[in-house]
Amino acid sequence: MKTALSLLIAAQLFIAGAAAAQDTIRFAVTDVDGLEALQKEMGPFKDAFEAASGLKVEFFPVSGRTVAVEAMAADQVDFVLTGPAEYVVFNARLNAVPVVAWERPDYYSNLVVLDASPAQTPADLKGQMISFGEIGSTSQHLGPVTLMTEAGLTYSTDYQPVFLKRNVAVEALIKGELAAIGLNRTHIEQITEKFPDQKFRVIAKGETLPHDLLLASPNVAPEVIEAVRKTFAEKGDVLLAALVQVEENAKFIGGGFNATVTDADYDVVRKMYENIGIIEFKDFISQ
Repeated sequence: MKTALSLLIAAQLFIAGAAAAQDTIRFAVTDVDGLEALQKEMGPFKDAFEAASGLKVEFFPVSGRTVAVEAMAADQVDFVLTGPAEYVVFNARLNAVPVVAWERPDYYSNLVVLDASPAQTPADLKGQMISFGEIGSTSQHLGPVTLMTEAGLTYSTDYQPVFLKRNVAVEALIKGELAAIGLNRTHIEQITEKFPDQKFRVIAKGETLPHDLLLASPNVAPEVIEAVRKTFAEKGDVLLAALVQVEENAKFIGGGFNATVTDADYDVVRKMYENIGIIEFKDFISQ
């Protein structure tokens, strides 16, 4: 009897300890490099989320998507905010759970040329060199490639893809070294401001892309994941107001949170990977 009672007490203490440990969630953002930047860019959001949820947030700084997925594999981080293309890899490698989509307005890909270019459609870019910005990016790489694929052009066969920094790519476009650049809407605004003497023209615009995603490690308790979802569903306006206080998060102004997001919502991204010849999703794309 004493042994059974002791085991019962020990089990209850273990469960209580596990529940207490889950009061703090470890949080990373794949495109924010280092703790100082993470605190600056996500600090107001962290404060608002803690007040709304009753959970404590512990920042886990990473230096990119590879470090983040390795940290999750090592059970060092619970939740990660990342892009659509990155989520597909997290899910394939670790069975990461989609929690909340961070929606932003006008999130779509474009193919951009100089206004004086003879190209009128993506098909006119056959045999040309095109810059797709950051390799593996949903809006700068996979999305624009999909526009080329829909025009009947095969990746790396019917045209030459390169990956240049945005301003470098624009300068090459102006010099005639590139035929087009793959960009999202925000980037078009940026290059228009950066190069006021140039006129750019969009020859193809994609559909709205799946949004950035807060995902959870499969090791996180389902009730914790549900508590996070509920917080976004019920207090999304408060969280968004805190998030966009910081200039670096301006892309989310006018957006919102979708707490009913599912893995199937990202099947379109898997199709985009297939357009560049990738059918296994367990590794991030590299040059």
